[in-house]
Order: sequence, then C-alpha cells, then structure tokens
Amino acid sequence: MTSTTTSELTENLEPYLGISNSIMGKLWVLRNNDESLALAISRRYGLSKMISKIIAGRGLNLIDVEKFLEPKLRDWLPDPNSLKDMTVAAQRLAKAIKAREGIAIFGDYDVDGATSSALLYRFFSELGVVPIIYIPDRLTEGYGPTHKAFDSLKSAGARVVITVDCGATAYDPINYASSLGLDVIIADHHVGEARSPSALALINPNRLDEDGSLGHLAAVGVSFLLAVAINRELRNCGWYSRNQKEPNVMEFLDLVALGTVCDVVPLTGVNRALVSQGLEVMRYRHNVGIASLIDVTGINSDPNAYHAGFILGPRVNAGGRIGASDLGSKLLCTQNKNEAFIIATKLNELNLQRQKIEKVVLDAATEVVKTAKNKGSSLIFVGRDGWHPGIIGIVASRLVEQFNKPVCVVSCDPESGVCIGSGRSIPGVNLGRAILAARQKGFLLSGGGHPMAAGFKFKKNQMSELEVCLEDEVNQNFKNLTLRPKTQLDGSIQVSGVTLDFIDKLNRLTPFGCGNPEPRFVIPDAKIDFATRAGETHVRCNIKNDMGGYLNAIAFKSFDGPLGKALMNHDGAPFHLVGKLRKNSWQGRENPQILIEDAAPVWGIVNE
Repeated sequence: MTSTTTSELTENLEPYLGISNSIMGKLWVLRNNDESLALAISRRYGLSKMISKIIAGRGLNLIDVEKFLEPKLRDWLPDPNSLKDMTVAAQRLAKAIKAREGIAIFGDYDVDGATSSALLYRFFSELGVVPIIYIPDRLTEGYGPTHKAFDSLKSAGARVVITVDCGATAYDPINYASSLGLDVIIADHHVGEARSPSALALINPNRLDEDGSLGHLAAVGVSFLLAVAINRELRNCGWYSRNQKEPNVMEFLDLVALGTVCDVVPLTGVNRALVSQGLEVMRYRHNVGIASLIDVTGINSDPNAYHAGFILGPRVNAGGRIGASDLGSKLLCTQNKNEAFIIATKLNELNLQRQKIEKVVLDAATEVVKTAKNKGSSLIFVGRDGWHPGIIGIVASRLVEQFNKPVCVVSCDPESGVCIGSGRSIPGVNLGRAILAARQKGFLLSGGGHPMAAGFKFKKNQMSELEVCLEDEVNQNFKNLTLRPKTQLDGSIQVSGVTLDFIDKLNRLTPFGCGNPEPRFVIPDAKIDFATRAGETHVRCNIKNDMGGYLNAIAFKSFDGPLGKALMNHDGAPFHLVGKLRKNSWQGRENPQILIEDAAPVWGIVNE
C-alpha cells in the first residue's frame, strides 16, 4: 500500500505555495511533468489539461497513454518462456499432470504466497490433479522451505514441489529435497544471489542473469505465467483434445490482482493490466473465498485496488500473522461457500486482534524512535524482546509513513537469543539488496527480500554490528544527498472544481498503487465552515467557496494529532488543504469529497 508521502533523494526542491514544513511536517512539491507532453496528450486523446498533466507526471510517453488508459493483457502479457527455466518447469509439470504424479505447493504465509498457492491449486485441480499445499507456521518454522517440510511432502506422495514466493536463496533445504528425489521448481520474485539453489528450475524475474524487464512482477504474477506456460505445453501436445477440458486461466486473475496489490509492487506495465482485469474478474465473484470476505467486511461496491490492499489483504494476512498460517490459502482455495464464510469470519476476527497487538507495538516503537540519540540516521532500526513477530512488518510500514526513512523492526526471543526482523523501504533505497549484503557478510542466519521489503533472522549478540552494516548499505543510496520528507502534489483545484464528473475522469487512471499513486491535490485558501469529531478518531469538515458552494471533507484518524487539532481549532482562519478526491455514497446519494491528509495555515499561525 502506498503511503501519503514519498521520499526524494534530491535537494533544492521548490516548495509549492511556500510550504516547506506543513502541519504534518512535510515539504509540498508539484510532481514533475513535461508541459509539452501534457499538451500533446490532451490534444491526441481529448483529455482535460489536468488529467493530461497527471498522466505526464507518471513518466509515460505519448504512445503508451492509450495502453495506460485501457490496460489489456493482450498488449502487455509477455511470453512466459522468456523467463529462464520456464520451459523446463512447464514441461516437467505437464508430464506430472499427464502421469498423475503427486504435486505439492510450498507457499509463503503472506497474501502473495497465499494467492500464488491458491492460483496453482485451482489450476491443477481443474486438470484432475489435486496438489498438496504446505504453508509453514510463521512462529515455529519461519520463512521458506525446510528439511521438515520436504520430509512431510515426500511422505505425502509428492514427486514435484513448487515453491511460491520463496526459495530463491534456500540453498540447503533444496539440496536436501533433491537428495530425497524431489524435483523442485522455484517460482519466486525476491532478489537473488550470484549462485542459485540446485532446483530443477528457478523461475525468478529478479535472477541476476535476467534482463530485469519483468522484475516488478509479484510472485503471483510469476505463478500466473507458469500456469499459462503449462497450459500451452498441454495444448501443444494435444492432451486437451483427448483427455481434458482446458482451464480458463483468465478466471484466476482475481487472485493475481489481490496478490499483486498487496505485495506493493509497481502497478506499471503488465502488472497494471493484471490488476485492472483481475479486479473485473473479482466483481463476478468466481472465487467464493474472496466473495465471502467481501461480504463479511461489508464492501458494498465493486471491489477496487483500495479494497484489495486495505480491506481484503490484511484479513488474508491475519492468519499468517497471529493465527493459523494456512487460513488465507484455505480461504482462497475452497469451493465450499459454508467453509469460505466460516474462514472469512475467523480471519476478520483475527484481523481485529492483530490491530490491537499492532497498536501496542507501534506505540512502543514510535516512542523508542522519538527518544533515540541517532535521529539523524538514514535507517531506523528498532527492536525489543517479546514483540509479536507476526506484526513487525506492519509496524515497519507505519514507521516509514511517519518518519519517511527505511525501517527495520526486530522481535527478539530472549530464551533462544534469536531475533526476527522485518524491513520496509522508501523509493530509491533497495532494502532487499542491503539485507543480502548483510547475509553475505555473515551477520544473518537467513534473509532476503525485494527493494521495498525484506525479512531476516539473526543472533541477538550481533544486533549492533548488523545495524551498522545495514546503515552503511542504506547510506550508499544517499551519498551526499539529504533525505527530505515530502508530499508530491498533482496540482491545485478549487472547491467548485471538485465534482462527480471530475472524479469519474480521475478514476480512468485506476488502478492506483505503487508506481501509479492516487492523485493528490491542494485546495488553496480553503475556508472551513465547520469541523466536528466523527467517530472516535476522525474529523469531518465542510469547506466553502466564495460563490456559496460547499465540499464535504474528512480527515481519517486525525482527531488526536496535529492535523485534527488544527482543523478543529481553525477559528475562521484559511488553510491550504491537501488530499485525495473521492465519492461519498450515503443513503443512495453520491457527493464529492476530499480526504484531507495534510494542511498548512495560509497566515502561518495555528491555534492550539
């Protein structure tokens, strides 16, 4: 999920409206865009000047705009066999299907792993081969394949094992699997090393010998390409015409959309097409698990990327974080509506528990960071005994949003002396590479990741050395540049310009997410008609213009913070307001509104 701010590895940025230190402590800058390109886009595609400027600010060229506005897989889907080892993997799995050999799927416990596992499970099941799924327990087994897991799968009759969203650096366990006679196929996307595990096939767009053109794929995207490749292999050998109806792999795109959004990979290129068409599939409710989760959470509109990332995803994750690690994959695999409803209800309950645990750890971690002596460090590294290892990744994300730096949060077990860490990064800082470097220097028991997120394990007595090592690696991204927290704006808009029609035009640019952030606007010199508390933590406002028009506004989870206090105590003073534009549906009526994320007093004074 994208945060409300990004980090810029540059200096001398021009403050927009003169705001270099907003109420939320941010520098406001206009997103860079090519004015001549924006004009060309407007003329060629008949788009408004504002919409054209937003598109130009996403780094597109004139030719790709049409594919951006209408993302179709036929325009973006690569040949799966362009990935190294894909042909070997597809041929081996086609052989296993025809011979009815035992197939197992070893998946990670997060959303990307659960959706990857479920996609391949449903694909193989439609071909008459029901695979075994193995999801490790986060607390007792940790991340990635193990000897124990391969022993279990071998005993259960597996001949071929596919690891999804893991395995790229699991050298010893995969050597062990080979000694058992198992053929292991790795379908991963995490940053690899120069050496490769001794698997039958390593499908990974982030292999060092790949060209990187598909490096933005999530593991579920890699798994989808694997299914497409197997499908083609079976079709080419005539197996479908003789034995089996061909599965419609497009029906699995809802899983691809969910996993891709939740893994916070860039929604550009093929990912944009996968998510756009996957959300369309999700609306048809083919997957009873996703449909049940939509019903349990009360989503009453067509699901979009926000729903996937902030409502559905956290609940699929909840089992792996604080409950049974396999609940998410079970929900997405089942065809039984009653079972799906029971699991969805359980995951919703676990998510509530997760939120409570998260708040306790986040409050403690925030206090540690605020009182730390090395506040000028480019990396936040914070840990404590007993923090729940299932939520440290979320806490790291929250700290990134708050402090705008790469963050590693660590949970230590005082009895074993082993610590588990989870890291989240900012654009321009490759945290996965830093973790690999620390591993290669001997500071980690295990670890890996991708540019924006990583996980690792180490001995507690090496914590200080590890922190120094990671900070040195992170510093390589900055050199002599200063990291400045900022909010990028797509432009300014008046109250009268925020209409349902304009919001509809903005929605043509969806899906929003990493790589295609939702547009943010500033309403300059906004006059707040009134502000009131809404629920426990929100602030609701009415903004008026000089012509007598009004705009609804809400600032979520802001009441006790500086933003909420400023809005509640406005005393008639005008503010520059920053936020996203959305439709507010209530009792069958729709009205435009702004979701306020930041503000700055026009006169430079805020009443306390």
